[in-house]
Amino acid sequence: MQIGKVSVDKGLLLAPMEDVTDLPFRLVCKRLGADIVYTEFISSEGLIRDARRSLEKLNVAEEERPVAIQIFGGDETVMGEAGRRAAEANPDFIDINCGCWVKNVVARNAGAALLKDPPQMARITKAVVDSTNLPVTVKTRLGWDQKSIVITEVAKMLEDVGIKALTVHCRTRDMGHRGNADWAWISEVKKHVQIPVILNGDVNTPQDVVRAFETGADAVMIGRAAITNPYIFHQSKAFMATGEEPEMPTVEERLNLCLEHLRLYFPLKSEKRAIHEFRKFYAGYLRGMYHASSVRQDLVRYESYAEIEDRLNVFKEFLRNHQEPAPQLNPEVEVLEETAF
Repeated sequence: MQIGKVSVDKGLLLAPMEDVTDLPFRLVCKRLGADIVYTEFISSEGLIRDARRSLEKLNVAEEERPVAIQIFGGDETVMGEAGRRAAEANPDFIDINCGCWVKNVVARNAGAALLKDPPQMARITKAVVDSTNLPVTVKTRLGWDQKSIVITEVAKMLEDVGIKALTVHCRTRDMGHRGNADWAWISEVKKHVQIPVILNGDVNTPQDVVRAFETGADAVMIGRAAITNPYIFHQSKAFMATGEEPEMPTVEERLNLCLEHLRLYFPLKSEKRAIHEFRKFYAGYLRGMYHASSVRQDLVRYESYAEIEDRLNVFKEFLRNHQEPAPQLNPEVEVLEETAF
């Protein structure tokens, strides 16, 4: 798959997820085998108004490349200016969110709302394409609902205005994360366009990754499964290479990665702010572990790294003594069910 200067073969991509794919999490996934990573989606209105939160999301690092900045909005003039500003942060390409299903995005005529108005989606996309010399891609869904699946028409339309790749989350907007993603649409979309088509939705295991590529997808994008198991990128590549069941990370490896992930925040934020923002990740790292609930209750009260490190070291020793079997990693994290991407 080629997007501008970025070339990957059977690439595994980390999906853009609001409040999840910040720089530290992207670095973790990159180190564990993600080929391309995406920022959290960034409001075009926030960018042109220099909102602090939006500007913070533009922060990219050389270590994570190739990296895409994702933007969203419903006005072509604003999106064009936001595309120009995003390009100034020097990502490898810019992605447009035309698939987010959550109400506060759709209410702004952005995200998946554009599936109800494909001509406006085309105008917005062209505005971003015209604003930069960087490649522009789009992430969208099959349609607004089962009665209005427009993905093949939209794919051709977006190719005609200049996008370099299309990611398809294989659900409709009204499904949210419910029901099964219909991967059969990938082969249909590929009949209509020459650009790379990336599959997204229900990719939860290395076995899923292999089946996803069997659809003819040029790359596979992994979202929620990476929250509970960022090792999925490494595991999937090993499984594709050997066909052997991948080894699961040990409890100790998961807890060590949790601490490493937290430390990645400290060059970017104060210790207190980093610790507060990181609390959302404990559910994923501790999921399925013996007495995880009580440990998590302790961790979310702590205000210093030293306290967190000490508590996890005590927990590791406790688990060694009890010799509990290694938990299976489940990609479904209920507390993140409303994650927008």
